[in-house]
Amino acid sequence: MTRNGTRKIALTAAAGATVLALGLTACGSGGSADSDANGDRALRVWAGSQTPITANYNPFAPTVLHGALGPIYEPLFFFNKTADSEPIGLIGDSYEYNEDGTAITITIKPDLKWSDGEPLTAADVAFSFNYEANNPEGNGLVSAEATDDTTVVLTYSTAQYTTEFQRLGSTYILPEHIWKDVTDFANFANEEPVGSGAYVVDKTTSESYTLVANENFRDADDLGVTKVQYIAVDNNQTAQDLLAAGELDWTGMFIPNPDDVTGNGAIEWINTPQDPTVLYTCANVDLGCTGPQTDVAVRQALNAAIDRSTIKEKAFVGLTGDISPTYALLPRDEKWVADPANEVSPQEANAEDAAGILEAAGYTKGSDGIYEKDGTPVELSLISVDGWTDYNDAAKLIAEQAEAAGIKINASTVQWQEFSDARQGGDFQLIVGGMIGTSVADPFQIYRDWFGGTQVQSTSPVGAEVPAGRWNFSRYDNPVVDAAIQSAISTDDEAAKKELYGTIQSEIVRDLPYIPLVINATQTFYNTKDYTGWPTEDDLYAFPPSWGAIAAGYVLTQLQPVG
Repeated sequence: MTRNGTRKIALTAAAGATVLALGLTACGSGGSADSDANGDRALRVWAGSQTPITANYNPFAPTVLHGALGPIYEPLFFFNKTADSEPIGLIGDSYEYNEDGTAITITIKPDLKWSDGEPLTAADVAFSFNYEANNPEGNGLVSAEATDDTTVVLTYSTAQYTTEFQRLGSTYILPEHIWKDVTDFANFANEEPVGSGAYVVDKTTSESYTLVANENFRDADDLGVTKVQYIAVDNNQTAQDLLAAGELDWTGMFIPNPDDVTGNGAIEWINTPQDPTVLYTCANVDLGCTGPQTDVAVRQALNAAIDRSTIKEKAFVGLTGDISPTYALLPRDEKWVADPANEVSPQEANAEDAAGILEAAGYTKGSDGIYEKDGTPVELSLISVDGWTDYNDAAKLIAEQAEAAGIKINASTVQWQEFSDARQGGDFQLIVGGMIGTSVADPFQIYRDWFGGTQVQSTSPVGAEVPAGRWNFSRYDNPVVDAAIQSAISTDDEAAKKELYGTIQSEIVRDLPYIPLVINATQTFYNTKDYTGWPTEDDLYAFPPSWGAIAAGYVLTQLQPVG
């Protein structure tokens, strides 16, 4: 939508011994007397594969616990990434651009409080936007000023239409009286967080952490779920077993046969493919990457060697969507695809094309069938997270397909922490991993966060962590892409933006710092016997997985116990 002049938006208000070892709250299955959803029963959520749990509720930390992002800390507004719809006010009530898009005037809701009872005012919002973690170098912020207790004016050096979600939907608002003394935000564990969201931390152990209702939450009287327990399980199968036994109520995970967990009469599921699954490649020699994958010809050949249709059927049992190498989400974002030839990645392998690419780049096939150059074979290591069965199966298939094209890949699994450390520090060659899909119907967020280089502060040299809030683990650093990203930030003209996106797309489709695989099968399983208010196909008011940042916090506020 082209916005001319002033824009103001009024926003809508918005088992057995294993279980005992995990320390579950209320060990009975859903609906039994000792697990009454109306009583002390906690809604039980899979915390993910990060085990043992370490208390870290810092929203800027790469190892932050899921419950911090939405249930505890909130942005100003909630954007529903499953639809092209108006945002919903959380802390914020409305916002308005000035004539040239360089200033945003935000009105927040009156009489808000932090979870410790201190007033939440526009001064906290201004502080949050000025805070270093929310305001990296190159962000373009000139000033953030509170003009009264409920009004904040954000002023930027250029128009900010394209970054609307980043500013208003993913900037976490912080209590100034706590964070003004936090100078080393990257290493602050924040074990007793003070937030604006519906929940506060009750207890954290190595096996689980529990959040309880925030009595100072703006809608505390309407909160149906007053206790949430996040349970650490380090693999899909154990989480699936707990779900089938009625010991988990909500999880986002891959289950190839959903009937295995829906037979208990409590669990239903929904599939909402949104997020790209890709091969991360540490691509950039200049920023310290090493290995054959740093050669664009090897990445192009591997891209041609992959049989995506087989991966879709065998690893993801047909639940995924087709991916575009432009990273526009289809069909939602199809208007942003500049060249129809780049609309969808090839679904079948083409070993002949892969061979031609390598031979044109000076590679020759050795006696073992593997291509080599200057005596060095094209041999790569590929990791995926142990227990992520769909990704592990995809990695094995990729290794088989690559070998048929003369590329040797050694696939192995690692623990979640090793995976996290590897991608953050750049100590890898290939990873089967996911991207965070865009939260609005526009691929800009992926272009800036995942493909932006040093000019837009989205990546770092190998050995240094990627900047907070950015995700360019490939270390891709292309000045043409960076310049187009910076120009796209300030345009409100759809044709101009599409032209800029076309420039970005041409570069990333050629360079392939991330090799596209599929749009991930995002399955969510939830307990409809004990709780109502979940997102459904008929009312997809939020992205439904339990791990979704911000969205999960909003979903929790919509749930009510049955009866």
